[in-house]
Amino acid sequence: MDVADALIDYMKTKYPDEIAVAAYYGSYAQGSATARSDLDFFFIPATSEGYRASLQFIVNDISFDFWPISWERAERMAAFEEQQTAIISDCKLLYVRSDEDYERFMKLRERVSDIRNPKHGKHFTERAETLISDAAVHVYEMSKPDRMDDLACIRLEAHGVMTTILQSLALLNQTYYTKGWGKNEEQISALPLKPKRLELLTRTIMVEQSAAAIRQACMELMSETIAIVLKQKASYAEAPSYPDRMKGFYEEVKGVLDKVKTACEMNDYPSAYYWAIGVQDEIARFLFFAEKGLWPSRLNRQEQELYLSHGFPNLTALLDARDLEPLFAAVEELDRKLEGHLLQREVTINRFATLEQFQAFLKEA
Repeated sequence: MDVADALIDYMKTKYPDEIAVAAYYGSYAQGSATARSDLDFFFIPATSEGYRASLQFIVNDISFDFWPISWERAERMAAFEEQQTAIISDCKLLYVRSDEDYERFMKLRERVSDIRNPKHGKHFTERAETLISDAAVHVYEMSKPDRMDDLACIRLEAHGVMTTILQSLALLNQTYYTKGWGKNEEQISALPLKPKRLELLTRTIMVEQSAAAIRQACMELMSETIAIVLKQKASYAEAPSYPDRMKGFYEEVKGVLDKVKTACEMNDYPSAYYWAIGVQDEIARFLFFAEKGLWPSRLNRQEQELYLSHGFPNLTALLDARDLEPLFAAVEELDRKLEGHLLQREVTINRFATLEQFQAFLKEA
């Protein structure tokens, strides 16, 4: 650790007030370093001048990186908004400028350690769901006709699918990987919530020589992970509660319904198209939330099934640039049925027949 001692002297001499915290992480911090292992340092600048302390160098043919992390980024890491959480939780402190800086850093570690609190389960499940959506971009790229047989391209996108899915699974299990890719297989294998064929599918993605086989393994891995995430998310569903979750909703959405009717009357198909699909989607999402206490997933369309199960008209099926009258009639029907649906479930709707009624309401509010 002679290099670490040299860096500490460097900080104290040239940046005595500009660096709040300095630490090292990785294989040296975990006690698994080899002869070729690099030594990774980071520091948290206390001032803008502190960023100038950043250094990348090679000593005795070993690479070193002394790079800055802002307090804001460190907080994101501790909140699992970035993947390098282990940098904060498992690093070894080399230098701290003050007791206040030390306390601030240790609070970040406390936040990391709180990940397994059951009260955070719903939050991390939703984070896992969002990550899976990111993986879909890689699946799309590897499915393009001009890339389907390009093994190098498929491997590049498959790497994105696999690492994103594995990170999603870590969040789903309310944990994080303490070792880098390729070294964290034991921790991945120990995850309670994971696809049954996770090891087989990831192995196929890594070693298969067929672009088609890799692509198929990626799609199966993604499909199985989606099923697990959605099942876990459903476990956080709550009892229906319309009065509080739908308060003010009808009053707002009625304005959108009126936009669709106006577009139909003016034979303005583009406006009718955008507003009709948008309002049906919005109503479906809020109905799902009212009944489940959860926002619907973009990984399936359960909210549309719920919307139709209540007998609301399918506006998207009625879009026809040649004839907007059926859409107009359906929107009027939806308006009536939605208001009745909410009133039956004890949602208060602020509707006034006259200005005088509204004024009286304001006086009593």
